[in-house]
Amino acid sequence: MTDDFDASALGVLDGSLKGFPPASVGTDAATFLAGRPALADFTTPLVTLDRSAVTDNVETMRQWCDRAGVGLAPHGKTTMNRALWQRQLDAGAWGITVATPWQLSVALDWSIPHIMLANALVQPEHLRAVGRALDRGDAEIVVWADSVRAVQIMSRVLAEQPLRRPLHVLVELGAPGGRTGARDHATALEIAEAVVASPELALAGVSGYEGALAHHGDDGSLQIVRDYLTSLAELHTGLLADGRYDDRVETLIVTAGGSAYFDVVAEVLAELRDLDGARGRAVDVLMRSGAYVTHDDGFYRGITPLGRHEGTGDFRSAIHGWATIVSRPEPGLALVDGGKRDFPFDEGLPEVQGVRRAGSATVEPLPGATTTAMNDQHTFVSLPPGSDVEVGDVIRLGLSHPCTTFDKWRALVVIDDVRLAEPSAVDAVTTTFG
Repeated sequence: MTDDFDASALGVLDGSLKGFPPASVGTDAATFLAGRPALADFTTPLVTLDRSAVTDNVETMRQWCDRAGVGLAPHGKTTMNRALWQRQLDAGAWGITVATPWQLSVALDWSIPHIMLANALVQPEHLRAVGRALDRGDAEIVVWADSVRAVQIMSRVLAEQPLRRPLHVLVELGAPGGRTGARDHATALEIAEAVVASPELALAGVSGYEGALAHHGDDGSLQIVRDYLTSLAELHTGLLADGRYDDRVETLIVTAGGSAYFDVVAEVLAELRDLDGARGRAVDVLMRSGAYVTHDDGFYRGITPLGRHEGTGDFRSAIHGWATIVSRPEPGLALVDGGKRDFPFDEGLPEVQGVRRAGSATVEPLPGATTTAMNDQHTFVSLPPGSDVEVGDVIRLGLSHPCTTFDKWRALVVIDDVRLAEPSAVDAVTTTFG
């Protein structure tokens, strides 16, 4: 696995990237970062990506999937970065999952060999583009459907020009109160029959998302997830027993699993996996967890399945925010120069992890400090009585929810290891968001 990311994609720095020091303007980004500038040399607000944590997280997930007997099609929407996707593929991932047709087009541009669109594909222009990609053999493409209407649209548009290969379709099963997906087996079977009836489509498996049904790791939430996944398994076994799957599909797919409940997914679905078809048809069980690659210091730290099971390893947060104190207007209050435009806030406010004093390169603890609110460009930090932090000091923040971290940054600075006394910048990752 390469240690390289994609600083070279930035070319010559022009001052438009947040966090890069003014002195770097006019220099080649890759050359500048190859010099391993000190983290303290960068300006704020800043979000960094910890190279060592990313490496450890990718390997931890690879080992976990191997032990659990499931495959992985990680959700690429988390990072929208080709280098990080490649690390996941190099670690054995089946392919990359995307959330939107536009993300699918990016994955095709990046030559991802296996792409799963975890959504219905009903936009005619995107369907035509997928048809052309299938004819060229650019990738194996799998999409979802949760309505007969979606199937009809796909069939009609793809029939405009004969396809050399059918588009593989998974029937999506949902649940009342969930997100997308057929709400019951009867509806799911109607969708499956519509796919079977279309020459342009091939019924290739079943899909679902359990993460919309629960938001906690308590026993009640886990049972809700378990019951749903059992229903998904029953849908698959019924379709398989009835011979409804398309003979043109080499390996069927059963897929579920975000980053919060992948242990339950493996518990319920792993037994369906049959890669060599010993029980009749080859079947792969694919999880779609994506947040694990960076993890976080908030929502996923609290709900990760690795925290529910001993001896399974740990993920480490690879994303951190850095912001300078620009105001101390009241005792016990500091305002820093990063806010909602810079750091995520939808799954909890950032947490204060330490302070780097002005002129220093090391981070020291700042016990008792918490964030209490965020504006567009400021975060309010409550300080304990007697705190001596000053204007010009830099606060290190733990972030919650990587998916809404990456989309705020055109490029994130990659550092060697945030645990070092004086971390250095070693690379950068660029992001691709619409």
